[in-house]
Amino acid sequence: MKPFIYPEMMVHVPLCTHKSPLAVLLICDDSRLLEAELSRYRIEEVTVISATNALGALRDLGANHFDVVLSEAPFDAALAAHIHRVSREDALLVTTHPDLDDVNANTDIMHVLGHYYKIIMPYRAGAKTLLLASKAYHPTADIILQRSDLLEGVQYYNCDMHVSAFAMPNYIRKTYLGIIRN
Repeated sequence: MKPFIYPEMMVHVPLCTHKSPLAVLLICDDSRLLEAELSRYRIEEVTVISATNALGALRDLGANHFDVVLSEAPFDAALAAHIHRVSREDALLVTTHPDLDDVNANTDIMHVLGHYYKIIMPYRAGAKTLLLASKAYHPTADIILQRSDLLEGVQYYNCDMHVSAFAMPNYIRKTYLGIIRN
């Protein structure tokens, strides 16, 4: 896989969906590539915490602060609750998750996210899949085309890739029927 696909899709899908992303939280152990992609936006604040100690670091953050959260931390109910607490009421979360063929693990994650987010959709980032959860914005209906089309220096992401990333084969759609919320 090309090394630019994952960071571009992790960052640009939520940043070109949220109406006004000003504060972004990165939960990862190596944020360089994600921060490089975030530098293409006029974001007021980027906070980076370690995925290794995400729960401890999240406890120290104030409530209702972040517009977008990008997480590479192992996902569980406690992490979801803390991310929800530090997120604004129209926040987007993008997180890594097990391969979609691991139905039990993904179903558990999606059920937990269902307590906090009205939209939960997996999407392709090259050979990987990411999971987008949103409190307000739909990633394909609310894409900000002007923002996505005016991004300079990207090698993979564009408005067509943004929308097409959410297309899933029928066996995935049927497997996750009633669990994915779109």
